[in-house]
Amino acid sequence: MTSAPIRGTGTAVPAARGARPGDRRSGPLPGHRIRRHLPFSPWLFAAPGLLVVGTFSLFPFFSTLVNAFTDRRTLMPGKFVGLANFQELIHDEMFWIGLRNSTLYVVGVVPALVLLPLLLAMLVQRNIPGITFFRSAFYTPVVASIVVVGLIWVWMLDDRGLVNAVLEAVGIGRVGFLSDQWLLLLSAMTVTVWKGLGYYMIIYLAALANVPRELHEAASVDGAGAVRRFFTVTVPAVRSTMVLVGALASVAAFKAFSEVYLMAGPSGGPAGEDTTLVMLVQRVGTGLTGRVGYASAISVVIFVVTVALMLLVLRADRKEDT
Repeated sequence: MTSAPIRGTGTAVPAARGARPGDRRSGPLPGHRIRRHLPFSPWLFAAPGLLVVGTFSLFPFFSTLVNAFTDRRTLMPGKFVGLANFQELIHDEMFWIGLRNSTLYVVGVVPALVLLPLLLAMLVQRNIPGITFFRSAFYTPVVASIVVVGLIWVWMLDDRGLVNAVLEAVGIGRVGFLSDQWLLLLSAMTVTVWKGLGYYMIIYLAALANVPRELHEAASVDGAGAVRRFFTVTVPAVRSTMVLVGALASVAAFKAFSEVYLMAGPSGGPAGEDTTLVMLVQRVGTGLTGRVGYASAISVVIFVVTVALMLLVLRADRKEDT
């Protein structure tokens, strides 16, 4: 057995038997076994996650896609009817009401959820006394149950609620927030914005942390005020985050259900005029006589529209890049 010096120490250690001086070939030490990984070993680690995704995401998706072309009901298997469900959608007045309300929800909610959380994030990122309390307060609605939040707002906006009591006290009079078609929809949008502010604020805080202070300092030296720095420094720096927030908010707004359902009730407000598409799916496809096939066709339309919304947002972002 020969000895080989350790580089940098000058200490000699025993070399493997049969090794020649200067031989750089490496191999297993005597007494050690080589364990070979099986080809499917990585899939064993991924199997639990894939099982959950397949059971609760992929299987319901393909099942809904198949049912959309059948006349299946809750207790009946149904048969293939082709595009009959989609043809019925064209002549269904409630479908167009739901599509109108879901579209208005996107138009009213998304701009507010893109801009207001950014302004809120710029406010709470300042190191001023008591700012930790306000950060927690702004994020509290995110972790609160949507049912609890909806019931609180229903109590506040009721004809005999807190808001109407204040309005009546100042001489304005009571306002039918939950009885007027458009005010009810606007009230539900307000709840959605109020609950989502803290969530998107956290996303913007992460983006603002990566904006170099040198850019703001250089703009200040050039004489730019707070508003000009916002549009010339802050907005370009977080534009990709604004696109992400816009895409997430668009999908969530178009699938609005809980807020409208809690404030308008199962009937969808006066004469069902505040029904959204997701509420229509729940109304048509549930119960012992639920039309699962027709509800699945509405769900396919919702999926197509949400994908189209995301593609439009991404396309607009690419146009700005070019």
